[in-house]
Amino acid sequence: MAFVYSQLFVRPTYPTRSFDGQTVLVTGANVGLGMEAARHLVRLGAARVIMGVRNVPAGQAAKEQIETSTGRPGVCEVWEVDLASYSSTLAFGDRIAQLPRLDGAVLNAAVATRTFQLAEGHERTITVNVINTLLLGLLILPRLKATGQEFPMIRPRLSFVVSGVHAWAEFTEWKDTDTPMQLVSDPSQARMQERYPLSKLLQVLLVQELAGRVRGSDVIITMVDPGLCHSSLAREAGWQLYVMKLVLARSTEVGARTLIAGIATGLEGHGAYMTGGSVDNTSLSPFVRSDEGDLARGKLWKELLEILEPIRSGIMQNI
Repeated sequence: MAFVYSQLFVRPTYPTRSFDGQTVLVTGANVGLGMEAARHLVRLGAARVIMGVRNVPAGQAAKEQIETSTGRPGVCEVWEVDLASYSSTLAFGDRIAQLPRLDGAVLNAAVATRTFQLAEGHERTITVNVINTLLLGLLILPRLKATGQEFPMIRPRLSFVVSGVHAWAEFTEWKDTDTPMQLVSDPSQARMQERYPLSKLLQVLLVQELAGRVRGSDVIITMVDPGLCHSSLAREAGWQLYVMKLVLARSTEVGARTLIAGIATGLEGHGAYMTGGSVDNTSLSPFVRSDEGDLARGKLWKELLEILEPIRSGIMQNI
């Protein structure tokens, strides 16, 4: 009922905070929430908006639409990244790290599918939504920190787009093994009808752990739940989600307001869960807030380290 109430009666505030002169990254920016977030950033004065996309022609089309609607050409740049690939994620993260400055990042790219497929040894949803999203966050973290040191008036922000459906997932696998992400990547163990909620639960737990290891005075790390919105996310997710969107979904522009809120919040947002554009840790699932959730978080973080270390030696030193 809280979800329905939020969808029908909570309207995130229209963004007005200036991003004048800033450089901001948005992944998944060729369509949906990512594209509308990029449009808001251009409208709000950002000097440079990096649009991380898998489909470059679609990204170029989105860039042209944004430039036409805002009257600000030359702000957006379309950079290719495929979060189903370690090499692509590493190359993109290394390219971002070479920017003269990075004031904010919205890690929005995700996949929702009921079709089992492996990518880099894990089920594709886990690879894209969890492993490589955290990898990208870690790769760009030093550049965010350095920007805060070089421009003391700016407090850099790193925002992960999560989802309230994290509360719908059953994650009993954490008790059965020290490598739960590997276990749920076994086709015999993969309940694909609830894979997207599970991926978002794992993401929430790992982002919480990351934020706990990073000082908010260096980089504010947030988790943003945009709610159910009209976007392309449901194209592989089945007819049930499609029907829910017809009845309850926010417009894409309204949903994107929450993404901007995630990189505009103050220190109170560090490590926090944001919904409707505001900090609301009470909206985290009971499991996430439980002692069992703490234990699961520790297992996941250890497993993530074991996955990422061979990909980029010393990656955790970026924290």
